[in-house]
Amino acid sequence: FKLLSSSGAYWRGDENREMLQRIYGTSFFTKEDLEAHLLRLKEIEKRDHRKLGKELGLFSIHPEEAGPGLIFFHPKGAIIRKIIEDFEREEHIKRGYQFVYTPHIARARLWEISGHLSYYRENMFPEMDVDGVPYLVKPMNCPGHIIIYKSKTRSYRELPIRYFELGTVYRYERSGVLHGLLRVRGFTQDDAHIFCTEEQLEDEIIGVIDFALFMIETFGFKNYEIFLSTRPEKYVGTLKLWEKATNALKKALEDRNIPYKIDPGEGVFYGPKIDIKLKDALDRLWQGPTIQVDFNLPERFNLKYMGKDGRDHTPVMIHRVVLGSIERFFGALIENYAGNFPLWLSPVQIKVISVNEGVADYAKEVYNKLLGSGFRVELDASTENLREKIKNAEVEKVPYILVIGEKEMKEGKVALRKKGKGNLGMVSLEQLIEKLRKEVESKE
Repeated sequence: FKLLSSSGAYWRGDENREMLQRIYGTSFFTKEDLEAHLLRLKEIEKRDHRKLGKELGLFSIHPEEAGPGLIFFHPKGAIIRKIIEDFEREEHIKRGYQFVYTPHIARARLWEISGHLSYYRENMFPEMDVDGVPYLVKPMNCPGHIIIYKSKTRSYRELPIRYFELGTVYRYERSGVLHGLLRVRGFTQDDAHIFCTEEQLEDEIIGVIDFALFMIETFGFKNYEIFLSTRPEKYVGTLKLWEKATNALKKALEDRNIPYKIDPGEGVFYGPKIDIKLKDALDRLWQGPTIQVDFNLPERFNLKYMGKDGRDHTPVMIHRVVLGSIERFFGALIENYAGNFPLWLSPVQIKVISVNEGVADYAKEVYNKLLGSGFRVELDASTENLREKIKNAEVEKVPYILVIGEKEMKEGKVALRKKGKGNLGMVSLEQLIEKLRKEVESKE
């Protein structure tokens, strides 16, 4: 056995309770198993997104100045986030989603109708008084999308309607359970709500499953586990509606021959859901896409569409995220890649390094050509020695390093180094640009 560490911990994660001393240890039947476990723990520590986030200048958290659980994205982290969000927008357009934006606060009355005040109050921030009317910051985006749906009379000819928003929400978490990017108080979701007929429901669920799997695989998560999360203890609606919603999700999974496990009681208060949990390089599971079928909120908000028969009908609502919280997904990406992002995601794709002042102009010319070709590139023309410059670029986990010396300048080429592979020899700038473009397009 081995004692690993000790730390202070509040009783049940409540910062208002007494502080306890927590001692961590582990034991195995054999020394070999213990050593294998300790090696794995070292690898997990190396990949810790909080540590890498600081070292690579991606994000920071400032509990004293701004408050715990609130994330500040630095320029390099913001670039990665923008790439993720831009890719999301492109893929949603291809699949017929319409973009919407909704306010960050709304009257308490809205959250009363939705059921949040009765079933989700402990996860919401306190009310604020505005002109004598109580308001709350939003913990979810769904009521906002419902308001847009209700803003005009709807016909069956319009359905399905798919609204998409990169919506920032705020949820109260006790400070004792906050953890880097994984448990926060303010985060942005790639949130969409689909309003459809019951006849369209299965096709829409299957479409979302396919979309979600495409997205997570594109970002390097090739392995995952799928769970069907069922009715929790606190819920709205009738058992009949819950059974109907659960069966719709189950049927979509089974019709696509997708293996899944039941996660009892882990649905949200308004409906059951499919949870897709991502498996990283160390086989750890991360929360990813979720797909929820909801017959309850359409009834609570009296949503209608006119059917073929000229009568009013209630639509079904699908709540879904294909990556989930952008912050949490970013944390999972950092740990999965150990900060060694593929070229298309790297905040700095190329570092141009000049050997001496005599080649500074040529190094600048190379830098400008790469910049003009759309690459994220930095120039190191400092007076530090070459070994130190290369080491700095490697510590920053830059995928490609271009070394510019007298020989390279004379031949109009660059000496190419690739992260993890070392020196790849001299290439022309044109060859390099073509090679890098193909690598970016492949997203590998």
